[in-house]
Amino acid sequence: MLKAIILDDETRGSNLLNHKLANFADVLEVSAIFNDPIKALAAVEEIKPNVIFLDVEMPGLNGFQFLEKLGSFNFEVIFTTAYDHYTLDALRLSALDYLLKPVDEDELERAIHRLSKRITEKSNFNQEKTKKTPPNRMALTTAEGIYLVDRNNIARVEAMSNYSVFILSDSKKIVVSKTLKEYENVLDDEHFMRINRSVIVNLDYVVKYRKGDGGTLEFADGTEIEVSSLKKDELLKRLF
Repeated sequence: MLKAIILDDETRGSNLLNHKLANFADVLEVSAIFNDPIKALAAVEEIKPNVIFLDVEMPGLNGFQFLEKLGSFNFEVIFTTAYDHYTLDALRLSALDYLLKPVDEDELERAIHRLSKRITEKSNFNQEKTKKTPPNRMALTTAEGIYLVDRNNIARVEAMSNYSVFILSDSKKIVVSKTLKEYENVLDDEHFMRINRSVIVNLDYVVKYRKGDGGTLEFADGTEIEVSSLKKDELLKRLF
């Protein structure tokens, strides 16, 4: 059974979403509903959810700031918001999905299906990756503290508004308040490549290339990311 948290400053909105999620009680349980992001921060570590349905516009802390305050997290994020003026493509890369309020039940069903698939693929992901090179660590400064991360364990880095999300080999995510551009030169070696405006990937974690205009990369955790047509030739040369 998957565990979910709803975080929305509007009680009516959170209750309505909870009611709709009751249709998926066979696969997902809403463990807690929060209308205050500060209270949610204190409870996330104890609940250990598989997913958070996260509002974007909230007083005190917006959805992005909430994730930054956590520093790192292992759960999936489904944004829920009444506003459509955010950069949806960038948000979709870092989040499992982006649902506009009032949440459409068919779209919610598709999001739950994607969630179940992602969690299954994560559990099947062999996290042991043999590396003969010594650790080459990066310091990632978050609102919570400084994380020392082995570059070999960085699967990809995704843009999320003005933040960057580091996705590690064990699916942990670390939110840093710097743009992707600031890490492009830092991650400039044979392992890493920026494949579109919003993602830098570690090519060692790619398991499949699907043909297309630019093509699509599939990763070991089941994530699929489109490749810019401008990057296609360079990518194929480096992969094959």
